[in-house]
Amino acid sequence: MTNKNALRNAKPEDAAGIADIYNYYVENTDITFETEPVPETEMRKRISAVAEQYPCLVYEEAGRILGYCYASTWKKREAYRHAVESTVYVDRDSQGRGIGVLLMTALLEALKKMPVHTVIACITMPNPQSVRLHEKFGFRQASEFKEAGYKFGRWIDVGDWQLLLP
Repeated sequence: MTNKNALRNAKPEDAAGIADIYNYYVENTDITFETEPVPETEMRKRISAVAEQYPCLVYEEAGRILGYCYASTWKKREAYRHAVESTVYVDRDSQGRGIGVLLMTALLEALKKMPVHTVIACITMPNPQSVRLHEKFGFRQASEFKEAGYKFGRWIDVGDWQLLLP
């Protein structure tokens, strides 16, 4: 990467770029079950909240955010404290360039330095791109839930993919 390209920790001022990427998926796909666009102010709060405890990373190229990823609490019960949920989004026009791989590699490396034992990715089905990305890193399907969400007038299945960290 040149100095114009950077994989780095997200900052609150990245909220607009992250919201732009995410809101495309909110408004046009069933990849996320949110149904209303997330305002920049709300995205700023989310970034700050996640970054207090877990990695939150962006890939920036020539000053533009092209992808982001983060880990978050999987479930709030104390016994789940070593499990996290991973999330990764790449700008729709930048897919297929390896940005998701760069982000996921960095996220997993950061999580290995933390008291994290398992990483869980919830994937809307079907989503072969996301499945391929996660399985490339050793994630394996652990569950499938039929008709767990309803968006755009249809029922949507989801699956959980899991990776145990060494």
